[in-house]
Amino acid sequence: MADPVLLTDTSDGVLTLTLNRPAAMNALSRELRRAIVDAFRGLTDDVGVVILTGAGRAFSAGLDLKELGGETAASPDIGEAVATGDLIQTMSRCDRPIIGAVNGVAVTGGFELALACDFLIASTEARFADTHARVGIMPGWGLSQKLSRLIGIGRAKELSLTGNYCTADQACAWGLVNRVVQPDELLPTCRQLAKDMLSCDPDVLRAYKSVIDDGYATSFAEGLRIEQQRNREHAKTVTPEKIAARRAAVTARGRSQTR
Repeated sequence: MADPVLLTDTSDGVLTLTLNRPAAMNALSRELRRAIVDAFRGLTDDVGVVILTGAGRAFSAGLDLKELGGETAASPDIGEAVATGDLIQTMSRCDRPIIGAVNGVAVTGGFELALACDFLIASTEARFADTHARVGIMPGWGLSQKLSRLIGIGRAKELSLTGNYCTADQACAWGLVNRVVQPDELLPTCRQLAKDMLSCDPDVLRAYKSVIDDGYATSFAEGLRIEQQRNREHAKTVTPEKIAARRAAVTARGRSQTR
């Protein structure tokens, strides 16, 4: 019996999704893309944070080019595969934080999959490359717009128009990843960050993610308007008892962090 292409593990409110095609560098076959979509659509209430990573030495090498080239049993459907489709849209609609634990190479479609996460923590073994121009396919999962907003248009053009690799340290210096850790520290670091998030008010955590994303997708002035509107809407649900309960928890956590 073949191993599942996506491993799932839920523990203490954190769902870890592991792309599990290590022999194929976790290339995004149709089966794997569908498994990721199903996992996000099937999120249960006991999951507060999602961690996405890869098995073996790759995060993901991108779309399965053998499949697209008709070299495997699966019939190629290039239009469906390279369009935005369900995968990125489903991840963008997820109201839980998604942490990308980039364990190895993230190339082209794998790079775009990483950029669909809310933020990235990279192993020292991680490398990023956009080879759309080299393969002869236009990006359709958001890379051309997201990357320039993260690292600046000049740096984004350098990566996308050369197809050259970017190391983990360079990615951190450019603001593409939040931090770089040793390989054996990658998942523990992501799980600790997930634990920190889970200590927040769950409703506000999800609403806060939404207001950041919605505001970032528009102008600064419109973003402020969105924040003020959401603030007023949420304020109607806040009671003195809720504030008192959360204040006690925040104070206790602050004391533990300053010792």
